[in-house]
Amino acid sequence: MRGVDGFTIDEDFVRALVREQHPDLAELSLREVDGGWDNRLWRLGEELAVRIPLTPRAPSLLRNEYRWLPVLASRLPLPVPAPVRIGEPSARFPRPWTIAAWVPGEPADRTPIARADHAADGLARFLRALHQDAPADAPAGAIRGVPLNTLTLDPDERFRAADRARQVWDEAVSAPEWQGRPVWLHGDLHPANVVVADGTLAGVLDFGDMCAGDPATDLSAAWVLLPEGAAGRFLTAYGDVDEATIRRAKGWAVLRGMGLIDIGRAGELGQPGGKVTWGPAGRAAIDRVLASA
Repeated sequence: MRGVDGFTIDEDFVRALVREQHPDLAELSLREVDGGWDNRLWRLGEELAVRIPLTPRAPSLLRNEYRWLPVLASRLPLPVPAPVRIGEPSARFPRPWTIAAWVPGEPADRTPIARADHAADGLARFLRALHQDAPADAPAGAIRGVPLNTLTLDPDERFRAADRARQVWDEAVSAPEWQGRPVWLHGDLHPANVVVADGTLAGVLDFGDMCAGDPATDLSAAWVLLPEGAAGRFLTAYGDVDEATIRRAKGWAVLRGMGLIDIGRAGELGQPGGKVTWGPAGRAAIDRVLASA
């Protein structure tokens, strides 16, 4: 249960929202699912999920996903939570919300990938299918898919006591920028945004940050998601990745790993939005990047 704009988001509240705007689904079973950063997730029946926005940026992410993911979902070789309904702001709740397909499996920050080669091949197929030229009206990333040297961060503060990680970052920033057309990106591939079943990658979640840009942003998943030693197989299966793109991808992996560590530390301190399982995932990602370097 969590409050948003003075509303208590519990089962009765979510069911009332569904009954108000999608009454044909209102009698399906409903249960809260642990997890989520920008949105709270409720499983609706066996095949659907309700996503309720929690953060100020969440409504725009939901609308982005609702607009674009159904366009791409049919070509993707792994299950994704394609939205099927939208809930508009109302007197009951002043933010948009969505109903999407349920993707079964356990988040990878809680159930690590065990079948490394199988997962590497599956991730490569998924990203090769996703990374197609994006249309002119595709959303542009604000902090995803952009040149690393445009990001506003203080590297001396961010990389304190992590000299080797700083070296990887500096090499990424100095690498030649992406010269190809902007391609579709997931934009936020990390262990809490994929699910695992039978020891391998079983689905990809949370496309709110999907945008057009440099594929290196997503290729960082080779180190952020996959077990140590699997990045080489992934890159071979993905195919046609130049050295500059690999350098940029490693920089994105370091940046993503440090972000996960920060959120994990917040969880350890009991701060709002903290996730204790994200810290170990972030440290493992950085360790894998440094091992590959």
